[in-house]
Amino acid sequence: MRFDNSRESDNIEDRRGGGGGLPIGGKSIGLGTIVLALVAMYFGVDPSVVLNQAALSPSPQAETRSAAPPANDPETRFVRQVLGETEDTWQQIFKLNGRDYVAPTLVLFSGSTPTACGTGQAAMGPFYCPSDQKVYIDLSFYQELKSRFKAPGDFAQAYVIAHEVGHHVQNLLGISSKVMAARSRASEKESNALSVRLELQADCLAGVWAQNADKARAILEVGDVEEALRAATAIGDDALQKQAKGFAVPDSFTHGSSEQRVRWFKRGMESGQLGACNTFQAKML
Repeated sequence: MRFDNSRESDNIEDRRGGGGGLPIGGKSIGLGTIVLALVAMYFGVDPSVVLNQAALSPSPQAETRSAAPPANDPETRFVRQVLGETEDTWQQIFKLNGRDYVAPTLVLFSGSTPTACGTGQAAMGPFYCPSDQKVYIDLSFYQELKSRFKAPGDFAQAYVIAHEVGHHVQNLLGISSKVMAARSRASEKESNALSVRLELQADCLAGVWAQNADKARAILEVGDVEEALRAATAIGDDALQKQAKGFAVPDSFTHGSSEQRVRWFKRGMESGQLGACNTFQAKML
């Protein structure tokens, strides 16, 4: 990615520096356990089961607590620049549609952190909380994206942020609250299907952002789009379930298959239009 014409967002809340482990019952668990919990969550297993088991197991030694990274470290600057790109792009798109865009705050944390949606944990992966309009990310996820999911690259990382900002856009447009209400009345299978449509729409919105940001400020380089597509493929529900237990259960999908996630990101990227992302009326996902 190129950030020659990009500004750094000020809407960053840095809560890092609390140590590398996640406190559970007075103990800290390591990154390996967090990764297992992350995978468990993706294929429908309560991650607290993994986390609680780790808390009951004796640890060979106490983890050392690390100082917070400096405010201008490369990872933080990258996040600031990507967030700034989403702000500038969505402000323009909303303006063209007669709306005002209210930017979210992005929270950097290590291990766990309080949110208006409950306690956020690294095991959950990056997420958006509509109640406080904040995106949360433990940057250790980027290492997992590279090493475990074989999806390296700066645009793969940017796609992750753009997807969560897509959820913020859904919240501002009133889509998230309608889906939440519908899911509360639905069966588990129907609720999962609604979740898939919400997530695929966020993928499409990430594509809309990428197309418009590149058109305005030429942020993309050769190979960037392929990086995002690899990331979308790697974190599809079917790919994660097969990696974790050898087979996939489509009725339990909550984010969409690899093919679906790639398709909807590409659709947003190719069109650059909000109207192309209506997954709720699409006959085929």
